[in-house]
Amino acid sequence: MDIQRDISLKELNTFGIDAKASYYGEFHSVAELQNLIADPDFQKMEKLILGGGSNLLFTRDFAGIVLRNRIMGKEILEQNDEFAYVRAGAGETWHDFVLFCIEHGFGGLENLSLIPGTVGAAPMQNIGAYGAEIKDTFAYLEAVNINDGNIQTFDKDACRFGYRESVFKKELKGQFIITSVAFRLNKKPQFNTSYGAIQTTLDEMGIKKLSIKAISDAVCHIRRSKLPNPAEIGNAGSFFKNPEIPENQYEALKAKFPEIPSYKTRPGMVKIPAGWLNEQCGWKGKVVGETGVHKNQALVLVNYGNASGSEVKKLSDDIRHSVREKFGIELEVEVNIV
Repeated sequence: MDIQRDISLKELNTFGIDAKASYYGEFHSVAELQNLIADPDFQKMEKLILGGGSNLLFTRDFAGIVLRNRIMGKEILEQNDEFAYVRAGAGETWHDFVLFCIEHGFGGLENLSLIPGTVGAAPMQNIGAYGAEIKDTFAYLEAVNINDGNIQTFDKDACRFGYRESVFKKELKGQFIITSVAFRLNKKPQFNTSYGAIQTTLDEMGIKKLSIKAISDAVCHIRRSKLPNPAEIGNAGSFFKNPEIPENQYEALKAKFPEIPSYKTRPGMVKIPAGWLNEQCGWKGKVVGETGVHKNQALVLVNYGNASGSEVKKLSDDIRHSVREKFGIELEVEVNIV
């Protein structure tokens, strides 16, 4: 593996933050990764595994080694009349993999179209959108232990999926590198068009016959209309998680803010859209120096050109403070801050 020194990471994170890595390398196979792990010098370094850099905010230069996962490949493992098992290398672009599945008529991932990032990053935070989450179709993943190089398989239970989280963001954070992910997909898909504006968009597009391709096209249309393209404006998508609060706390807020939107998640708990909270605090479209909040989506913080990661972090802290003061709700950051 070719290890480079003092490399700019600006083109490798969708926020476009110009941080530097003391060391940088890319691995293309499990064997290449295991060889690196066996190097005693590697074990001494601070480590950061990079996929698409789409859920990451650098607030400093990285004094250790940044490794980019470039393990590629897409394959159909097995199939019958009802289901297909499909596996992809962790370095594959997530949307390319979704399109691969759609082209083969395998349903279950179409509502997750156009989410930035890589296949390997998807289960780490249990990505979700428009009524679907990774855990709905997840079969298993393979990962390499960063301490000894051994390969371990994790099924759904072992991943301990939650709302935008998994065991890899909690107990096992920084201990494993995901190398491949497998999914159990439907050959007789159940269409999910009830969430958000999918059905309205399908109607506007003149689509009469439902298909996984039509739903994917509608989701892509919605995302492009609401969310900024990182190639044009630096961002990491949704910066905050939608907070979940006790039902009695929600009822008290509703008495004060009758228009507050919500949806029930589990007994006694209610989820509130973080974007609505931010907008009510006056943040939507606000510009602060070189950073700001996107004009069409108050969940998205943006870099208008030359913002530092610290400036973006400061903006997120100010937003969280204002929401806490007005609603008594603590927003949780979805983006990984380095």
